[in-house]
Amino acid sequence: MLVSIDTRPKRPEWLKAPAPAGENYRELKSLVERLNLHTVCDSAACPNIGECWNHRTATFMILGNYCTRRCGFCAVQKGQPLDVDYDEPRRVAEACAALDLRYAVVTSVNRDDRKDGGADLFALTIGAIRERVPGCKVEVLVPDFQGNRDAMATVMEAAPDVLNHNIETVPRLYKQVRIGARYERSLEMLAWAKALRPAIPTKSGLMVGLGETFEEVLGVLRDLRRHHVDIATIGQYLRPTPRHLPVLRHVPPAEFSEYRAAGMAMGFAHVESGPLVRSSYHAGEAVEAAGARL
Repeated sequence: MLVSIDTRPKRPEWLKAPAPAGENYRELKSLVERLNLHTVCDSAACPNIGECWNHRTATFMILGNYCTRRCGFCAVQKGQPLDVDYDEPRRVAEACAALDLRYAVVTSVNRDDRKDGGADLFALTIGAIRERVPGCKVEVLVPDFQGNRDAMATVMEAAPDVLNHNIETVPRLYKQVRIGARYERSLEMLAWAKALRPAIPTKSGLMVGLGETFEEVLGVLRDLRRHHVDIATIGQYLRPTPRHLPVLRHVPPAEFSEYRAAGMAMGFAHVESGPLVRSSYHAGEAVEAAGARL
């Protein structure tokens, strides 16, 4: 009789986040449900949801809850996208006001069904937050818009405080990890955003633990700097379900410290690097820490 042996690495203590609970967590969950909003915290099964929501911070996900791509790492639902809801920017702004936010992060699913990839709704959401909550900074975490420069221009004309687009992994792993995306295209879109608005910081993030090497990660960091990216985030990939790509290695905290040191030596204004780091984790604090170097 064949015996199945689980060879997956066991999750170490440094990767165990507390279960979501607490009054602020419950209040934010109720607010999101009342306003019929989505958050990447919930939809992508982020391990930091308890910590962030208890600090009254969340990353709002616009343009529905169904993604047109089928990336091997992502827990967001795949399928036929929803109709664009042009009242959504108002509701996101209402949530920001209710939370009295001073820093808001807005992201989206991929909307390859739309010519502009949903760029118009990003611009409208930035404007709605600014109108409803004056002084609130807005970071947008955008898709690659399939390389549509006009779409990126639409977002940059709305003047977000930070433009984030995640590179996600090393180029060798793109076909398995970022299905439908292209490494060079993502780099070019980041550079284009910076060319359009040089004063606006650009940001990108990647996951480790999917089979990349240390030198490959350094290579990505160098590529990001060559394309004028200011802020980088590096975190451990965690498998959301058995249907997703397996974790091949749990990267120890000391290695994340090495990535941070290397990135800072390359000239990044800030590198947020750690096992539980995600692209919008401590986003406001990261920009503040980068301040003098930007």
